[in-house]
Amino acid sequence: MKKHKYYPWIVVGLLWIVALLNYMDRQMLSTMKAAMMVDIAELQSAANFGRLMAIFLWIYGFMSPIAGMIADRINRKWLIVGSLFVWSFVTLMMGYCSDFQQLYYLRAIMGISEALYIPAALSLIADYHTDKSRSLAVGLHMTGLYIGQALGGFGATIASSYGWETTFHWFGLIGIAYSIILILFMHDVENEFIRKVSQKPEEKLSAKNLFGGIGMLMANISFWVILFYFAASSLPGWATKNWLPTLFAENLNLDMAEAGPLSTFTIAFSSFVGVIAGGILSDKWVQKNIKGRVYTGVIGLALTIPALLLLGFGHNLFLIMSGGLCFGLGYGMFDANNMPILCQFVPASQRATAYGIMNMTGVFAGALITSFLGESMDGGHLGYDFALLSIVIAVAVLLQLFCLRPKVNNKTDE
Repeated sequence: MKKHKYYPWIVVGLLWIVALLNYMDRQMLSTMKAAMMVDIAELQSAANFGRLMAIFLWIYGFMSPIAGMIADRINRKWLIVGSLFVWSFVTLMMGYCSDFQQLYYLRAIMGISEALYIPAALSLIADYHTDKSRSLAVGLHMTGLYIGQALGGFGATIASSYGWETTFHWFGLIGIAYSIILILFMHDVENEFIRKVSQKPEEKLSAKNLFGGIGMLMANISFWVILFYFAASSLPGWATKNWLPTLFAENLNLDMAEAGPLSTFTIAFSSFVGVIAGGILSDKWVQKNIKGRVYTGVIGLALTIPALLLLGFGHNLFLIMSGGLCFGLGYGMFDANNMPILCQFVPASQRATAYGIMNMTGVFAGALITSFLGESMDGGHLGYDFALLSIVIAVAVLLQLFCLRPKVNNKTDE
Protein backbone atom coordinates (compact mmCIF):
# COMPACT_ATOMS: atom_id res chain seq x y z
CA MET A 1 0.00 0.00 0.00
CA LYS A 2 2.88 2.37 0.84
CA LYS A 3 4.22 2.01 -2.71
CA HIS A 4 0.87 2.75 -4.38
CA LYS A 5 0.98 5.95 -6.44
CA TYR A 6 -2.01 7.37 -4.57
CA TYR A 7 -0.62 6.62 -1.11
CA PRO A 8 0.81 10.15 -0.57
CA TRP A 9 -2.76 11.46 -0.84
CA ILE A 10 -4.01 8.72 1.49
CA VAL A 11 -1.49 10.04 4.04
CA VAL A 12 -2.96 13.54 3.65
CA GLY A 13 -6.46 12.11 4.17
CA LEU A 14 -5.41 10.16 7.27
CA LEU A 15 -3.70 13.20 8.77
CA TRP A 16 -6.60 15.51 7.82
CA ILE A 17 -8.78 13.75 10.41
CA VAL A 18 -6.01 13.99 13.02
CA ALA A 19 -5.70 17.73 12.30
CA LEU A 20 -9.46 18.11 12.73
CA LEU A 21 -9.35 16.29 16.09
CA ASN A 22 -6.31 18.35 17.14
CA TYR A 23 -8.13 21.67 16.90
CA MET A 24 -11.57 20.39 17.86
CA ASP A 25 -10.43 18.82 21.14
CA ARG A 26 -8.52 21.94 22.23
CA GLN A 27 -11.40 24.26 21.23
CA MET A 28 -14.24 22.43 22.98
CA LEU A 29 -13.27 23.57 26.46
CA SER A 30 -13.73 27.26 25.61
CA THR A 31 -17.26 26.69 24.32
CA MET A 32 -18.41 24.51 27.24
CA LYS A 33 -17.44 26.89 30.05
CA ALA A 34 -21.05 27.76 30.91
CA ALA A 35 -22.07 24.11 31.23
CA MET A 36 -18.96 23.12 33.20
CA MET A 37 -19.00 25.93 35.76
CA VAL A 38 -22.26 24.59 37.19
CA ASP A 39 -20.31 21.57 38.46
CA ILE A 40 -16.85 23.13 38.82
CA ALA A 41 -17.34 26.38 40.71
CA GLU A 42 -13.79 27.67 40.13
CA LEU A 43 -14.63 28.17 36.44
CA GLN A 44 -17.02 30.95 37.38
CA SER A 45 -13.92 33.08 37.83
CA ALA A 46 -12.74 34.61 34.53
CA ALA A 47 -9.20 34.71 35.93
CA ASN A 48 -9.24 30.96 36.57
CA PHE A 49 -10.61 30.26 33.11
CA GLY A 50 -7.88 32.46 31.64
CA ARG A 51 -5.26 30.44 33.55
CA LEU A 52 -6.73 27.26 32.11
CA MET A 53 -6.46 28.54 28.55
CA ALA A 54 -3.05 30.14 29.09
CA ILE A 55 -1.33 27.02 30.47
CA PHE A 56 -2.11 25.20 27.23
CA LEU A 57 -0.63 27.98 25.06
CA TRP A 58 2.53 28.43 27.13
CA ILE A 59 3.34 24.73 27.24
CA TYR A 60 2.32 24.24 23.59
CA GLY A 61 4.61 27.09 22.59
CA PHE A 62 7.66 26.02 24.60
CA MET A 63 7.20 22.39 23.59
CA SER A 64 6.95 23.05 19.82
CA PRO A 65 10.71 23.32 19.07
CA ILE A 66 11.41 20.21 21.15
CA ALA A 67 8.62 18.43 19.29
CA GLY A 68 10.24 19.41 16.00
CA MET A 69 13.65 18.14 17.07
CA ILE A 70 12.14 14.82 18.14
CA ALA A 71 10.21 14.50 14.86
CA ASP A 72 13.45 14.96 12.88
CA ARG A 73 15.07 12.10 14.81
CA ILE A 74 12.50 9.33 15.27
CA ASN A 75 9.76 7.53 13.34
CA ARG A 76 7.05 10.15 12.78
CA LYS A 77 4.25 7.60 12.47
CA TRP A 78 4.62 6.54 16.09
CA LEU A 79 5.09 10.12 17.25
CA ILE A 80 1.80 11.12 15.59
CA VAL A 81 -0.02 8.04 16.87
CA GLY A 82 1.28 8.62 20.40
CA SER A 83 0.39 12.30 20.29
CA LEU A 84 -3.17 11.59 19.14
CA PHE A 85 -3.66 8.83 21.71
CA VAL A 86 -2.44 10.95 24.63
CA TRP A 87 -4.48 14.09 23.85
CA SER A 88 -7.55 11.94 23.15
CA PHE A 89 -7.08 10.15 26.49
CA VAL A 90 -6.73 13.55 28.15
CA THR A 91 -10.00 14.63 26.49
CA LEU A 92 -11.67 11.46 27.79
CA MET A 93 -10.38 12.07 31.33
CA MET A 94 -11.61 15.67 31.34
CA GLY A 95 -15.09 14.21 31.45
CA TYR A 96 -14.25 12.76 34.88
CA CYS A 97 -12.88 15.98 36.39
CA SER A 98 -14.50 17.27 39.55
CA ASP A 99 -12.31 20.27 40.36
CA PHE A 100 -10.25 22.98 38.69
CA GLN A 101 -6.86 21.52 39.60
CA GLN A 102 -7.57 18.30 37.71
CA LEU A 103 -8.58 20.26 34.61
CA TYR A 104 -5.47 22.43 34.90
CA TYR A 105 -3.06 19.48 34.92
CA LEU A 106 -4.86 17.73 32.08
CA ARG A 107 -4.84 20.90 30.00
CA ALA A 108 -1.07 21.13 30.54
CA ILE A 109 -0.59 17.53 29.36
CA MET A 110 -2.73 18.31 26.30
CA GLY A 111 -0.36 21.18 25.49
CA ILE A 112 2.58 18.78 25.41
CA SER A 113 0.85 16.07 23.39
CA GLU A 114 -0.75 18.37 20.80
CA ALA A 115 2.54 20.22 20.22
CA LEU A 116 4.09 16.95 19.06
CA TYR A 117 1.69 16.67 16.12
CA ILE A 118 2.06 19.64 13.71
CA PRO A 119 5.84 19.58 13.03
CA ALA A 120 5.79 15.80 12.51
CA ALA A 121 2.71 15.84 10.28
CA LEU A 122 3.84 18.68 8.01
CA SER A 123 7.36 17.30 7.56
CA LEU A 124 5.87 13.88 6.73
CA ILE A 125 3.52 15.40 4.13
CA ALA A 126 6.44 17.38 2.66
CA ASP A 127 8.49 14.18 2.33
CA TYR A 128 5.68 12.27 0.65
CA HIS A 129 4.80 14.99 -1.86
CA THR A 130 7.00 16.29 -4.64
CA ASP A 131 7.25 19.86 -5.88
CA LYS A 132 4.23 19.24 -8.13
CA SER A 133 1.82 18.65 -5.25
CA ARG A 134 3.46 19.83 -2.01
CA SER A 135 1.55 23.10 -1.49
CA LEU A 136 -1.81 21.58 -2.35
CA ALA A 137 -1.16 18.66 0.02
CA VAL A 138 -0.20 21.00 2.88
CA GLY A 139 -3.18 23.23 2.08
CA LEU A 140 -5.64 20.33 2.18
CA HIS A 141 -4.22 19.27 5.53
CA MET A 142 -4.66 22.82 6.88
CA THR A 143 -8.38 22.72 6.06
CA GLY A 144 -8.67 19.99 8.69
CA LEU A 145 -7.44 22.48 11.30
CA TYR A 146 -9.98 25.09 10.14
CA ILE A 147 -12.89 22.67 10.22
CA GLY A 148 -11.79 21.25 13.57
CA GLN A 149 -11.78 24.74 15.03
CA ALA A 150 -15.27 25.39 13.66
CA LEU A 151 -16.64 22.06 14.90
CA GLY A 152 -15.17 22.70 18.35
CA GLY A 153 -17.66 25.53 18.62
CA PHE A 154 -20.48 22.97 18.68
CA GLY A 155 -19.20 21.53 21.96
CA ALA A 156 -21.65 23.68 23.89
CA THR A 157 -24.52 22.52 21.66
CA ILE A 158 -23.74 18.85 22.31
CA ALA A 159 -23.12 19.49 26.00
CA SER A 160 -26.56 21.09 26.36
CA SER A 161 -28.17 17.86 25.18
CA TYR A 162 -25.93 15.17 26.63
CA GLY A 163 -23.86 16.89 29.32
CA TRP A 164 -20.27 18.16 29.19
CA GLU A 165 -18.90 14.96 30.74
CA THR A 166 -20.39 12.77 28.00
CA THR A 167 -19.16 15.18 25.30
CA PHE A 168 -15.56 14.86 26.52
CA HIS A 169 -15.93 11.08 26.82
CA TRP A 170 -17.17 10.54 23.27
CA PHE A 171 -14.69 12.79 21.54
CA GLY A 172 -11.87 11.26 23.55
CA LEU A 173 -12.94 7.75 22.57
CA ILE A 174 -13.19 8.75 18.89
CA GLY A 175 -9.57 9.91 18.93
CA ILE A 176 -8.35 6.78 20.73
CA ALA A 177 -10.13 4.58 18.19
CA TYR A 178 -8.70 6.57 15.30
CA SER A 179 -5.16 6.12 16.62
CA ILE A 180 -5.62 2.38 15.97
CA ILE A 181 -6.58 3.12 12.35
CA LEU A 182 -3.36 5.12 11.97
CA ILE A 183 -1.32 2.19 13.29
CA LEU A 184 -2.81 -0.03 10.60
CA PHE A 185 -2.69 2.26 7.57
CA MET A 186 -0.07 5.00 8.03
CA HIS A 187 3.62 4.57 7.25
CA ASP A 188 6.59 6.90 7.60
CA VAL A 189 9.23 7.80 5.04
CA GLU A 190 12.69 6.95 6.34
CA ASN A 191 14.27 10.27 7.30
CA GLU A 192 17.92 11.23 6.97
CA PHE A 193 18.77 10.71 10.63
CA ILE A 194 17.24 7.22 10.80
CA ARG A 195 19.07 6.33 7.59
CA LYS A 196 22.39 7.39 9.16
CA VAL A 197 21.70 5.44 12.35
CA SER A 198 20.91 2.30 10.33
CA GLN A 199 24.25 2.69 8.53
CA LYS A 200 26.23 3.87 11.57
CA PRO A 201 24.70 2.59 14.84
CA GLU A 202 27.11 4.80 16.82
CA GLU A 203 25.09 7.81 15.56
CA LYS A 204 22.42 7.06 18.13
CA LEU A 205 19.95 9.62 19.52
CA SER A 206 21.73 11.88 21.99
CA ALA A 207 21.57 15.44 23.27
CA LYS A 208 24.36 16.37 20.85
CA ASN A 209 22.64 15.25 17.66
CA LEU A 210 19.20 16.16 19.00
CA PHE A 211 20.15 19.84 19.31
CA GLY A 212 22.70 19.90 16.50
CA GLY A 213 20.19 21.02 13.88
CA ILE A 214 19.37 24.22 15.78
CA GLY A 215 22.86 25.62 15.28
CA MET A 216 22.62 25.11 11.53
CA LEU A 217 19.18 26.74 11.45
CA MET A 218 20.38 29.76 13.41
CA ALA A 219 23.15 30.28 10.85
CA ASN A 220 20.62 30.20 7.99
CA ILE A 221 19.69 33.83 7.18
CA SER A 222 16.75 32.74 5.03
CA PHE A 223 15.28 30.88 8.00
CA TRP A 224 15.34 34.11 10.04
CA VAL A 225 13.39 35.87 7.28
CA ILE A 226 10.85 33.02 7.20
CA LEU A 227 10.63 33.11 11.00
CA PHE A 228 9.94 36.87 10.98
CA TYR A 229 7.18 36.80 8.39
CA PHE A 230 5.60 33.78 10.10
CA ALA A 231 5.59 35.64 13.45
CA ALA A 232 4.34 38.85 11.80
CA SER A 233 1.45 37.02 10.12
CA SER A 234 0.58 35.31 13.41
CA LEU A 235 -0.34 38.69 14.91
CA PRO A 236 -3.44 39.25 12.72
CA GLY A 237 -3.97 35.48 12.53
CA TRP A 238 -4.52 35.18 16.28
CA ALA A 239 -6.22 38.58 16.41
CA THR A 240 -8.97 37.32 14.09
CA LYS A 241 -9.32 34.05 16.02
CA ASN A 242 -9.74 35.75 19.39
CA TRP A 243 -11.13 39.22 18.68
CA LEU A 244 -12.93 39.22 15.32
CA PRO A 245 -16.36 38.31 16.77
CA THR A 246 -16.01 41.26 19.17
CA LEU A 247 -14.95 43.54 16.31
CA PHE A 248 -17.96 42.44 14.22
CA ALA A 249 -20.26 43.09 17.17
CA GLU A 250 -18.76 46.54 17.85
CA ASN A 251 -18.55 47.85 14.30
CA LEU A 252 -21.89 46.46 13.11
CA ASN A 253 -23.82 46.92 16.39
CA LEU A 254 -24.70 43.24 16.46
CA ASP A 255 -25.46 40.91 19.34
CA MET A 256 -22.59 38.47 19.98
CA ALA A 257 -24.93 35.57 19.16
CA GLU A 258 -25.07 36.94 15.60
CA ALA A 259 -21.56 38.36 15.34
CA GLY A 260 -19.83 35.15 16.48
CA PRO A 261 -21.13 32.77 13.79
CA LEU A 262 -20.99 35.48 11.09
CA SER A 263 -17.31 36.24 11.71
CA THR A 264 -16.10 32.65 12.17
CA PHE A 265 -17.99 31.36 9.13
CA THR A 266 -16.65 34.21 6.97
CA ILE A 267 -13.03 33.47 7.89
CA ALA A 268 -13.41 29.67 7.78
CA PHE A 269 -15.06 29.67 4.33
CA SER A 270 -12.61 32.08 2.70
CA SER A 271 -9.58 30.39 4.32
CA PHE A 272 -10.75 27.05 2.94
CA VAL A 273 -10.89 28.57 -0.56
CA GLY A 274 -7.53 30.27 0.01
CA VAL A 275 -5.53 27.17 0.94
CA ILE A 276 -6.86 25.23 -2.05
CA ALA A 277 -6.33 28.09 -4.51
CA GLY A 278 -2.94 28.94 -3.01
CA GLY A 279 -1.84 25.32 -3.11
CA ILE A 280 -2.79 24.81 -6.76
CA LEU A 281 -1.31 28.16 -7.86
CA SER A 282 1.97 27.59 -6.03
CA ASP A 283 2.46 24.03 -7.32
CA LYS A 284 1.94 25.20 -10.91
CA TRP A 285 3.93 28.42 -10.60
CA VAL A 286 7.02 26.78 -9.08
CA GLN A 287 7.30 24.52 -12.14
CA LYS A 288 7.92 27.63 -14.25
CA ASN A 289 9.61 29.93 -11.74
CA ILE A 290 11.68 28.84 -8.75
CA LYS A 291 10.21 31.75 -6.73
CA GLY A 292 6.63 30.69 -7.49
CA ARG A 293 5.94 29.60 -3.91
CA VAL A 294 7.44 32.81 -2.50
CA TYR A 295 5.33 34.91 -4.89
CA THR A 296 2.16 32.99 -3.93
CA GLY A 297 2.89 33.58 -0.24
CA VAL A 298 3.51 37.27 -0.94
CA ILE A 299 0.17 37.59 -2.77
CA GLY A 300 -1.59 35.91 0.16
CA LEU A 301 0.00 38.13 2.81
CA ALA A 302 -0.53 41.25 0.67
CA LEU A 303 -4.28 40.50 0.51
CA THR A 304 -4.46 40.72 4.32
CA ILE A 305 -3.30 44.38 4.25
CA PRO A 306 -6.49 45.89 2.70
CA ALA A 307 -8.46 43.28 4.65
CA LEU A 308 -7.15 44.59 8.00
CA LEU A 309 -7.93 48.16 6.96
CA LEU A 310 -11.50 47.21 6.00
CA LEU A 311 -11.99 45.24 9.22
CA GLY A 312 -10.56 48.02 11.35
CA PHE A 313 -12.27 51.03 9.78
CA GLY A 314 -15.37 49.52 8.14
CA HIS A 315 -18.71 50.24 9.75
CA ASN A 316 -21.19 48.58 7.42
CA LEU A 317 -21.86 44.97 6.55
CA PHE A 318 -20.42 45.14 3.03
CA LEU A 319 -17.03 46.56 4.11
CA ILE A 320 -16.66 44.26 7.14
CA MET A 321 -17.65 41.14 5.19
CA SER A 322 -15.34 42.13 2.32
CA GLY A 323 -12.51 42.51 4.81
CA GLY A 324 -13.22 39.13 6.39
CA LEU A 325 -13.43 37.31 3.04
CA CYS A 326 -10.26 39.02 1.76
CA PHE A 327 -8.37 38.19 4.96
CA GLY A 328 -9.37 34.52 4.94
CA LEU A 329 -8.52 34.12 1.25
CA GLY A 330 -5.10 35.72 1.68
CA TYR A 331 -4.25 33.97 4.92
CA GLY A 332 -5.22 30.62 3.42
CA MET A 333 -2.88 31.18 0.45
CA PHE A 334 -0.10 32.08 2.90
CA ASP A 335 -0.85 29.11 5.18
CA ALA A 336 -0.64 26.57 2.36
CA ASN A 337 2.90 27.66 1.45
CA ASN A 338 4.76 27.97 4.76
CA MET A 339 6.16 24.44 4.81
CA PRO A 340 6.73 24.27 1.01
CA ILE A 341 8.75 27.52 1.16
CA LEU A 342 10.66 26.18 4.15
CA CYS A 343 11.54 23.10 2.06
CA GLN A 344 13.36 25.37 -0.41
CA PHE A 345 15.73 26.68 2.26
CA VAL A 346 15.91 23.98 4.95
CA PRO A 347 16.91 20.32 4.33
CA ALA A 348 14.57 17.46 5.26
CA SER A 349 16.63 16.55 8.35
CA GLN A 350 15.86 19.96 9.96
CA ARG A 351 12.33 20.79 8.73
CA ALA A 352 10.32 19.59 11.71
CA THR A 353 12.72 21.41 14.05
CA ALA A 354 12.39 24.57 11.96
CA TYR A 355 8.61 24.41 11.91
CA GLY A 356 8.55 23.75 15.64
CA ILE A 357 10.50 26.98 16.24
CA MET A 358 8.12 28.80 13.89
CA ASN A 359 5.13 27.36 15.72
CA MET A 360 6.49 28.52 19.08
CA THR A 361 7.14 32.02 17.75
CA GLY A 362 3.65 32.19 16.26
CA VAL A 363 1.95 31.10 19.48
CA PHE A 364 3.85 33.61 21.60
CA ALA A 365 3.10 36.37 19.07
CA GLY A 366 -0.55 35.33 19.38
CA ALA A 367 -0.46 35.57 23.17
CA LEU A 368 1.10 39.05 22.89
CA ILE A 369 -1.45 40.42 20.43
CA THR A 370 -4.40 38.89 22.29
CA SER A 371 -3.39 40.73 25.45
CA PHE A 372 -2.66 43.97 23.56
CA LEU A 373 -6.02 43.96 21.80
CA GLY A 374 -7.74 43.34 25.12
CA GLU A 375 -6.35 46.67 26.31
CA SER A 376 -7.40 48.22 22.98
CA MET A 377 -10.94 47.01 23.56
CA ASP A 378 -11.01 48.58 27.00
CA GLY A 379 -9.64 51.82 25.53
CA GLY A 380 -12.25 51.89 22.76
CA HIS A 381 -9.86 51.67 19.80
CA LEU A 382 -9.94 47.99 18.87
CA GLY A 383 -10.67 48.69 15.19
CA TYR A 384 -7.87 51.26 14.91
CA ASP A 385 -5.27 48.86 16.33
CA PHE A 386 -6.58 46.06 14.11
CA ALA A 387 -5.88 48.28 11.10
CA LEU A 388 -2.37 49.16 12.39
CA LEU A 389 -1.38 45.50 12.08
CA SER A 390 -1.33 46.07 8.32
CA ILE A 391 1.96 47.98 8.76
CA VAL A 392 3.69 44.93 10.26
CA ILE A 393 2.35 42.78 7.44
CA ALA A 394 3.63 45.25 4.83
CA VAL A 395 7.15 44.95 6.27
CA ALA A 396 6.89 41.14 6.24
CA VAL A 397 5.72 41.18 2.60
CA LEU A 398 8.70 43.31 1.51
CA LEU A 399 11.18 41.10 3.37
CA GLN A 400 9.67 37.95 1.90
CA LEU A 401 9.66 39.40 -1.61
CA PHE A 402 13.18 40.82 -1.70
CA CYS A 403 15.15 38.62 0.74
CA LEU A 404 13.98 35.09 -0.08
CA ARG A 405 15.83 33.85 -3.17
CA PRO A 406 15.44 30.06 -3.45
CA LYS A 407 17.87 28.21 -5.70
CA VAL A 408 16.18 24.80 -5.59
CA ASN A 409 12.68 23.41 -5.12
CA ASN A 410 13.82 20.95 -2.48
CA LYS A 411 16.83 21.74 -0.26
CA THR A 412 19.00 18.71 0.56
CA ASP A 413 21.65 18.06 3.21
CA GLU A 414 25.02 19.23 2.00
